[in-house]
Amino acid sequence: MDVIELLPRLHMLRFPVGQAYLWRDDDALTLVDAGVLGAGRTIADAITSLGHAPRDVRRIVLTHFHEDHVGGAGEFAALSGAEVLAHHLEAPVIRGELPGPPPRFEDWELPIHAEAVKRLPTGEPVPPASVSTVSDGDVLDFGGGAQVVHVPGHTDGSIALFLPAEGVLFTGDTVAASPVDGAVMPGVGNLDLPQLLGSLDRLAELDADVMCFGHGDPAVGGAATALRRVVDAR
Repeated sequence: MDVIELLPRLHMLRFPVGQAYLWRDDDALTLVDAGVLGAGRTIADAITSLGHAPRDVRRIVLTHFHEDHVGGAGEFAALSGAEVLAHHLEAPVIRGELPGPPPRFEDWELPIHAEAVKRLPTGEPVPPASVSTVSDGDVLDFGGGAQVVHVPGHTDGSIALFLPAEGVLFTGDTVAASPVDGAVMPGVGNLDLPQLLGSLDRLAELDADVMCFGHGDPAVGGAATALRRVVDAR
């Protein structure tokens, strides 16, 4: 796993598939997404390398239920004592109470998915002991007030997190960066593509300077402009 500083308060934790983000408020930390199966210990070691302890992580906010985002959540929550939060539509899947609906791949997305599957660890993750639920419009106590934005389309309960005071937007898989040229693009492997495109419109209205994607290099500087270009080009 690579640990990459994006801003003084923000690090990206990059896994073989996907990435998570660590936000720091003084000595209190927030983890956005939790990587793949088995990532809990790796995340704990990364936090230690940054001069913090796993118990400094107060919350783990999961943008959606896919395994490359929640695989390490149960393990790391057990190590740190952090609260796990997700949208109320995703929580039953993350807790293991319901199966998650499979994505509907476009033909051009199938090779991307096949390559990602090769890199995913095998096995079943241990679900978090509990998952607290959030809804659209909730404000979480980090980053000067993190706004929960419901962005359905990739999954029914996908969320983004916007930190207005910092100009930082965590998009989950609603938005991505192209693996070819780094251009901002809609996420792939969606449950409902038209719905996802509507969610892009909503995110484009936010005044984000930095966008942190679930896949691909983050956009650091001018993020809102880049996303508006995607929306306007449709």
